[in-house]
Amino acid sequence: MISLRRATPDDVPAVLTLFDEAVEWFVSVGNTGQWGSQPWSTSERQQRRVAEMLALPGAWVAVNDDGSVIGSLVVGEASEDVPPATEPELYVRVLIGSRRPGAKGVGRRLMAHADDLAREAGPGYLRVDCYAGGTGRLVEYYESCGYTRLSTFTVEDWPGQVLERRLPATGQPGAGA
Repeated sequence: MISLRRATPDDVPAVLTLFDEAVEWFVSVGNTGQWGSQPWSTSERQQRRVAEMLALPGAWVAVNDDGSVIGSLVVGEASEDVPPATEPELYVRVLIGSRRPGAKGVGRRLMAHADDLAREAGPGYLRVDCYAGGTGRLVEYYESCGYTRLSTFTVEDWPGQVLERRLPATGQPGAGA
């Protein structure tokens, strides 16, 4: 069973391992454009980046029955790289899940948690950005989570896609989905 809790500084090594797993898998399928080809745990810059992300108030981790971290979600404000929102929102800043068999479904579980957090905060409107290069499967993943394409952007040579999701009002059909 997957449970969620707020992230702590003690989670940094485990979340770095999740990024290392993802980079290793991306390299194996020829996608080095998303997060590079080097393990994040060996980069001081990425170590700092993960520590800063997990220190944010909207940082969460998913853990399995043995207590090991198998995913992380960070919500809050959008980065400066994406077009600003025109209405109040909750922004999915980071979503990472383990590729291990026991972690199947952790990404969707974390995205459902983002929906819950948006409902609690009141906007009922979420945005997320992701890598728009490669095969486009990441964009398709977010679409399968109920997001629709909104706009594109580029940071240096990294192509990004912004997607949005409007949650049904509480009490409406589909609410809580």
